[in-house]
Amino acid sequence: MFTDADPTGLSSPLGQLVSLGFMLLALTVALRWWWSQRKR
Repeated sequence: MFTDADPTGLSSPLGQLVSLGFMLLALTVALRWWWSQRKR
């Protein structure tokens, strides 16, 4: 599906690590917001 010239860089291990880190960060922020809304 992907060629060697992947413009996004997501096929590289570094790109996958970065995208995983951003997903975890977004999940953490969403959970913290939800938790603070729940306590009110």
